[in-house]
Amino acid sequence: MKKRILLIAALLITLIGVLPIWARGGQEAASTGKIKVIFIAMDSIDEHWLKVKAGTEDKAKELGNVALSFNAPPGKVDANVQLQMVEDAITQKMDAILLAPLDKDALSPGVDRAKAAGIKVIIIDSAVSTSNYDAFLSTDNGAAGRTAADQLATLINETGKIAIINAQPGAGTAMVRENDFKDQIAKKYPHITIVGTQFSDGDKTKALNIATDFMTANPDLAGIYATNEGSTVGAGNAIEQAGKAGVIKFVGFDWSADTKALIERGVLQATMVQNPYQMGYLGVQAAVDAYNGKSIQRTVDTGVTVATKDNIDSIK
Repeated sequence: MKKRILLIAALLITLIGVLPIWARGGQEAASTGKIKVIFIAMDSIDEHWLKVKAGTEDKAKELGNVALSFNAPPGKVDANVQLQMVEDAITQKMDAILLAPLDKDALSPGVDRAKAAGIKVIIIDSAVSTSNYDAFLSTDNGAAGRTAADQLATLINETGKIAIINAQPGAGTAMVRENDFKDQIAKKYPHITIVGTQFSDGDKTKALNIATDFMTANPDLAGIYATNEGSTVGAGNAIEQAGKAGVIKFVGFDWSADTKALIERGVLQATMVQNPYQMGYLGVQAAVDAYNGKSIQRTVDTGVTVATKDNIDSIK
């Protein structure tokens, strides 16, 4: 009997030794007792997403029981790549996914599959078409878009031609910021004409070229509205290169060293400042609470501030 026990033990050791690396890694992760959370962002380039990531990291460190990982597509238009990242997270049996969807329709099936697999899903910054998630943390983008419209209208004395430079055409956030801006202009400012909307995918070079084209086609352009950091910086550079800083009034979105510099140089008159750090920080807490069966707030407004030359020193 003793020999048989020793033989079985030897066989078990041998089998464990030949397990594939991913299987052993899964066992090791499970043995830590930590909650496995992944944050899947739109990209890993914009300061906005890096601030969200910093918030997730700080909260995970603070809690101490979270194994946090990060992923993002190499480009800002790779919704299918981002969907595959969600599928990979399901295969890896993550406990929770924090997702900033590039495309509200394209990512919805992945969210549904994650929930069907018992994974908690926290949506960050931008909406999905499905309601099958645990919580949604974002700026009130509709209110921010309306505020941006009021800001730009005041700057151009409520009359003249304006252009819109949006980010990704499939992103829920981008569309709300554009549509509520347009609705506010139509409702309150009959003497303002929107000459068009173009999409830059949040790429600064594309935004620069789009803004240049708008200015060329409309020599009497009075203002420009941009809906994210990349679009704002690119359009601002175009305005400055054209020698029209302060002539063409400009309202943008997001806060970074570049947008702050544009305000300081008088190119950008106002920008809608979100709180991306808070999105990540509160997002991890919501994921952990949902995993532990606690009641969580389903919709969380993480706030927005209008930054101008008068208050930039107080913006953090």
